Amino acid sequence: MPRQPINDLIAFLAVARERSFTKAAAQLGVSQSALSHTIRGLEARLGLRLLTRTTRSVSPTEAGERLLVSIGPRLDEIDQELAALSAFRDKPAGTIRITAGEHAADRILWPALERLLPDYPDVHVEVIVDYGLTDIVSERYDAGVRLGEQVAKDMIAVRIGPDMRMAVVGAPAYFATRKMPLMPQDLTEHNCINLRLPTHGGIYAWEFERQGREVKVRVEGQLVFNNIALRLNAALGGLGLTYLPEDAVAPYLASGQLVQVLEDWCPPFAGYHLYYPSRRQTSPAFALIADALRYRGPRHKSFQQA
Repeated sequence: MPRQPINDLIAFLAVARERSFTKAAAQLGVSQSALSHTIRGLEARLGLRLLTRTTRSVSPTEAGERLLVSIGPRLDEIDQELAALSAFRDKPAGTIRITAGEHAADRILWPALERLLPDYPDVHVEVIVDYGLTDIVSERYDAGVRLGEQVAKDMIAVRIGPDMRMAVVGAPAYFATRKMPLMPQDLTEHNCINLRLPTHGGIYAWEFERQGREVKVRVEGQLVFNNIALRLNAALGGLGLTYLPEDAVAPYLASGQLVQVLEDWCPPFAGYHLYYPSRRQTSPAFALIADALRYRGPRHKSFQQA
């Protein structure tokens, strides 16, 4: 037997419970004639009379009573569940999945989440650290974090961090037997600590710019890592030069454990942005996190903002 339209069953329940076409029609917001036509159609498809009609009253037949008792509670449960779901529109709850690089996760995401989450126990956050340019739509992420210049034009971008600078650094012990590089090309004569990217397994080319001139240098050395901590430790140990976000090495520059070179070739650039599809229907939980992450300082470049 084919499935009966849910609206027809809802119409039957209203009439059977109210014992009146007039009251049921008012409850459903339809005319009595339309409601009567719906019930007749349902009865015809089932091949059963569901309601006994007189000039004074309407009452379920035996078959109608059985249908009322069996499906009434189930449809009530569906209504209750739908009502419960509506709470998600008003109450921050659910799981938010974000993909980000190691530095952004450590310096931007974690401090904000550490402050926010204790007050919202029903909000769960999954942060996946990934250096690749992940397709957040196909991978089913709610959002991603990238540098501003890497955000696709069809995405909404919310700035979540200040401008950044990169820094080429090495330990004083390293420079004790080597000349400091004066130009990016001089790095080819140094033992450099490299970063391997997940995309095709390539080695990251160090990027520089001065007075509008951009230079990329593919450096070589004894060590290659895929995270910040090991590159930093290797530089602190005097094993070579490395290229890291300036804020990650700032304490070691201040203490004299590291020395910075090529500063005039490392200008500021647009910092991290939270990005997500423009067609995304944001939940209260997502809106809460996006607002907590939003950077309210000066902007470097203009992007499409949420």
